[in-house]
Parts: sequence; C-alpha cells; structure tokens
Amino acid sequence: MLKDNEKNQNTSEQPAQPSLNDQMQRRLEERQHLINGGVNPYPCHFDVSHSSHDIIIHFQDDIQEPVSVAGRIMTIRKMGKASFFHLQDSKGRIQIYLKKDDVGDATYDTFRLLDIGDIVGVKGYTFKTRTGEISVHAEKLELLTKSLRPIPVAKEKEVDGEKVIFDAFSDKELRYRQRYVDLIVNPEVKETFIKRSAIVSFMRQFFTEQGWLEVETPILQPIYGGAAARPFTTHHNALDMQLYLRIANELYLKRLIVSGFDGVFEFGKDFRNEGIDRFHNPEFTQVELYVAYKDYNWMMKLVEELLYQTALEVNQCDVTVFLGNDINLKPPFRRLSILDAIAEYTGKDIRGKSEEELRYTAKDLGLTLDPKISSGKIIDEIFGEFVEPKLIQPTFITDYPTEMSPLAKEHATQPGIVERFELIVGGKEVCNSFSELNDPVIQRERLESQARLRQRGDEEAMIVDEDFLRAIEYGMPPCAGLGIGIDRLVMLIAGQDSIRDVIFFPHLKPE
Repeated sequence: MLKDNEKNQNTSEQPAQPSLNDQMQRRLEERQHLINGGVNPYPCHFDVSHSSHDIIIHFQDDIQEPVSVAGRIMTIRKMGKASFFHLQDSKGRIQIYLKKDDVGDATYDTFRLLDIGDIVGVKGYTFKTRTGEISVHAEKLELLTKSLRPIPVAKEKEVDGEKVIFDAFSDKELRYRQRYVDLIVNPEVKETFIKRSAIVSFMRQFFTEQGWLEVETPILQPIYGGAAARPFTTHHNALDMQLYLRIANELYLKRLIVSGFDGVFEFGKDFRNEGIDRFHNPEFTQVELYVAYKDYNWMMKLVEELLYQTALEVNQCDVTVFLGNDINLKPPFRRLSILDAIAEYTGKDIRGKSEEELRYTAKDLGLTLDPKISSGKIIDEIFGEFVEPKLIQPTFITDYPTEMSPLAKEHATQPGIVERFELIVGGKEVCNSFSELNDPVIQRERLESQARLRQRGDEEAMIVDEDFLRAIEYGMPPCAGLGIGIDRLVMLIAGQDSIRDVIFFPHLKPE
C-alpha cells in the first residue's frame, strides 16, 4: 500500500480519470510508482519452462526441481518477510512462496505493489509445504503485466458449518459480455471450448481420412443461397455493388463437385438475419460436406458413425446429457418420414392435402399462421410445434415434400417427395442432408417457383442463381450433401443447454 505522500505525488503525475473507481485509481498510482522506481510494468517476454499442471503431476518429494512459471495472481497473502500467492496459468493453479531474503529487498518491495489480477513470472524450485500443498519456492519474481481493473474473485464464508460462496462472477449475461473475465475467474468454462476444438479437429480428421478435400468458399457473395433465410447485406465501395454475407456454403461447394472433386468439405461461418435465443446466434459455425456418387441413405450411415465416433473421442462415452435428457449416440438411429411423424404425434394425416386443407388442419391444431406462407412452411410449422420437441433420442426425419426442399432430388419411388433428412436430437435439429438435385431443368423450375414465393412475401425464399444453374448445366454427378451445425453439436456432446455457452463471444443486445 502506498504512503499518503506517495499517493499525492503520483496523483499529480498521473491524473485520475473521472470514471475510475477507488481501486482502479489506486492501481494506476501503483503502476506509476513502479515506473518511478525503474520497474517496467509491461516487459516484452519471459521464458516459461513448466505449467502448473506439469509441476503438480511430476512432483517428487526428494527432488527440488528448478522451474519457471508465469501466470495471473489469483490469491495473495502479504506478510512481513515472507508471503504466499496462487498463480493461475492456462493449465491450473500453483502456490508460490516468496521470501524477502531470497528475492532481495527491491523485488519484495515490487511485490508489495502487486494485486490480484497482476501477471507475474516466477523462477525457483518445487517443494511441499507443511500442509502438503505442492508449491514453488521463488528465487526470482518479475512483474509481466500490471492489471488496472480488479477482477471479481469469489469468496468463501462458513455459515452454519457449511462453506458459502459469495461475490462470484455468476451473472450469465455479464459473463457472456465479458468472456475474458469469465474464463479467468471460472476456469472450468474452458473445458467446453477445449471440447469444441477437439470435436472440430476430430471431424476434420474423419473427413480427411476418407480422401475428401477441405476447401474455402466466398463469405461475401453477390447472390445468397443454399438455405431458406434472410441475409445480412453490405456494400462494396470499389465496385459499387451490394453483397451478402453467406447464409450457406452449399452452392459454391456443389460447383466444386461439378469441377471433378469426389468429396469436398468446409468448416466456416455462416450468417442469418434472424432472432437470437438459446439455440440461435446470427453468426454461427457449420461444416458442409458433399460427396459424389452417394445418396442420402449412405449419408445417414455416415452421420451415425461420425457422431458416435466423435462422442467416443471427446467424452470416451456414447451417452451424453443434453437439455436434461440422457442421449444415446450409439447407432442405429430411428428413421421416420416427416409425414408419418406428424401423423404419429398429432393424429393428423396430411399426406396429399392442398394448401387450404393444410391451413385448416393447422388451425384445428391451434396454430395461428401468417397468411402469406405456403404449403411447405405450413408443414414445417406443424412439425416444429408438435413433433420436433418430442424427438429426444437421435431420430432421422426423412422424405420431405418437394416444396420444402428446392435443392433436393426427387424420391426414387414417391412422387412429390424428395430425398432429404434432418437429424433431430433432444428436440432440436443438428444436421440437414439431401440427395442433391442435379437435373438443371428441374432445378431452374424449383428456383423460379421460389422466386414466386418471394413475390408473395416470403422473405426467406431462395433467389435464382444463374451462375449456379450454369455450373450444373455442365453436368454434376449424383451427390449427397450434408450440413452440421457445429454450435449445436458442441452443445450436444459437451452437455450445454445454451448456444451462448459454446460460443466465446455470442451476440447480445446493446448494453
């Protein structure tokens, strides 16, 4: 703590910012005092030899191993000529013992100006305290970063014989807004993101080992397509043209199948101008895969194996807890056509119904519909309201009406139906797949039909993409396509109930 005359001197050298609280003002004074004493509060580098985890798992009682560690001070006990603090790095925490006689007067004086949140480097040797805690006896200490803003640190208090935690950084919205603080004070949050990285890495390896090529396609597109969604728009100044953030990778990846690749996939960001809730973020990650000479039946088997193997790799178990349900990811998954599913869960057989009849059925079920939506959207609304939430264990919903899937191939035996599936788990869609439509004449008719729906007021209907049509006019082989929402897959495998818990920096309303 600074003496009063030192505080006054430093305050004149470093004027207080009007918005600073007392703690931040004190830290600014400490920073200036360190500089005045010849200590650089922000040096360039520090050589680290061990992590906290390495020290603890390799500790041997009879060996004082020399180590060099760096991290953030998370607890601190300043005493007379000897002090303790806990240092937190990316792998955990380790206790540091600091003795004035070992590090010298100047270093110990520097230590007295340090706070919880400051980042330091320590060189010393390992030992175990009388209480049995593995620690580092410091021989050198260097300040690496002076923290100016105090971090919230949870405190423990004993109430009626039980430990109670208070002042925890637990407000969900604040944790999402300040994820950097969340990860400091709630290090267990890192585990979800470590799992996310492991999921993506395993999937990438899984696809690559099949001989498929990872590619990149444009994010800024002159015509958006590949899904039913509203886009974000932007403007390219040099060309004076409107561009769109992509809503899907599909149409560009299928261009590459036309070009002769047997299989291509892309992990990438997509953007849809839609609402925000615990299952939707306007900027999201998905992987799309296209494999020539395959169909949706083959793709269902691939998805079963992919999810099963991913769960085993990441969790070492094929059962996960998602939205309060135990989910078994061991194949095979149940298969049910969308029309049969609606009949089973609503008691309404809508097969062959006209748009007017579908509206009557929806009204009879208690749904209020936008009068502008078409038959496909009505079926989707019925399914989403009365069927999807009840599909807890992995279920392939298959064989959609043609209008619902303008990019999918006609079913081999059922007129008016296309070869498509969605995988529903825990009442939520995880992936979508087609046998891809490769007849350019029918594809044009479908897209032109979508254009007419746009004229009726359906803002999510697709646009006619002439370049895509030109590409498949050169000839696209039979092909199976797949899109998997990575954020929802991570929710499933990591057992998280909100998409905001699997995205480092989710979109939120303005503060």
